[in-house]
Amino acid sequence: MFKPVQVAIGLRYLRAKRRNGFISFISLASILGIALGVTVLITTMAVMSGFQKEIRDRLLQFAAHATVVADGVPMQDWRHALEVAGQDPRVSGAAPFIETEALLSGPRKQPAMVRGIEPTLEEKVSVLSQKMKRGSADSLTEGSYNILLGQELALWLGVDVGDPVTVMLPEFQGSPVGAIPRYKRFTVSGVFEAGYNDIDRGLAVVHMGDLQRVLRMDGASGVRLMLHDMNQAYEVARDLALKLPGFYRVSDWTRENANLYHSLKMEKTVMGILLSLIILMGAFTLVNSQVMLVTDKQADIAILRTLGLTPGGVMQVFMVQGTLIGIIGTVLGFVGGVTLTWNLERILDGIEALFNVTLLPEDVYYITGLPTDMQTPDVVATLVVALLMSFLATLYPAWRAARTQPAEALRYE
Repeated sequence: MFKPVQVAIGLRYLRAKRRNGFISFISLASILGIALGVTVLITTMAVMSGFQKEIRDRLLQFAAHATVVADGVPMQDWRHALEVAGQDPRVSGAAPFIETEALLSGPRKQPAMVRGIEPTLEEKVSVLSQKMKRGSADSLTEGSYNILLGQELALWLGVDVGDPVTVMLPEFQGSPVGAIPRYKRFTVSGVFEAGYNDIDRGLAVVHMGDLQRVLRMDGASGVRLMLHDMNQAYEVARDLALKLPGFYRVSDWTRENANLYHSLKMEKTVMGILLSLIILMGAFTLVNSQVMLVTDKQADIAILRTLGLTPGGVMQVFMVQGTLIGIIGTVLGFVGGVTLTWNLERILDGIEALFNVTLLPEDVYYITGLPTDMQTPDVVATLVVALLMSFLATLYPAWRAARTQPAEALRYE
């Protein structure tokens, strides 16, 4: 028998057949319970991360990673800002923009955000041209007064390509009858679909030169930045603002969409905590199996004590045996979770084909599949939680074993 002796005995108890077969069944149930909890938690975290990534990517197709906006006055020398941004190796693209709220009017009315862009530069910070459903982004030429609408916005307005749309701005101008809102008629030259409701229903795009003339302003509201690493968005925008003359406000995608960002993060956290209860149930089953094992091995414990094994050694024997059960369940759950995550899309397709149903119909949901993004920190956290719960589940039964009195245990043997 190799040393340490506690590990050797714990391994032997794990392999040995039980006089009471029910104990073996409970041990197997503990392994399966922990494995099931780990599998479900890994898969669920991967699916939630996949949905977060899908929503974030769709949002950032039209919303830049970071923005630098002039404080109170238009950014006159936005071309210089683009040059400075282009010198930063962390920046992959930059473009100017103007944004203002407006009331769009066709057969029906709908408020929306109107964004003025430079089409030749916009390709560096968004995928507008790739998301056109009808018409073309190339139709945005200065002086044409063309406008691109989100698909849901066009539907709410009741217009399509070629129809006129009146843009009423929150800017007032004098007239013989008093102050009236400033407005301009545009022609719908394209319809885009971002796959994100807030954009498809709340964004209209025009040429920046046309919006400048309507607003009677020079320059731009600011510049939008696209980065190689979106997690550095705020730092990059702040560094650019410090290099420019004047005062600027900086923002990044996490601040501009703070409510969505934090709600998604909170949902994932709460879901992880709730699903950890499945692992906890497996741990409670492990407690039951260990308590029954300690009762079954009373004579063995007494003999080990008479041979010189200390109470601490007895405690270590059952901690080793119970921890090994937890390790086996965790490893099986890890393999099952990774396998299930990798094949989840195929399983979904098989269920739809078998029952002739569509679980995520395209006419209801923007996301029609189950995107997965298995992140290493989530997997590691799941494994650590499972192993920790398994270890803690062994403490009470092992402590009871250590308190066994040899004389009392051997009295009726």
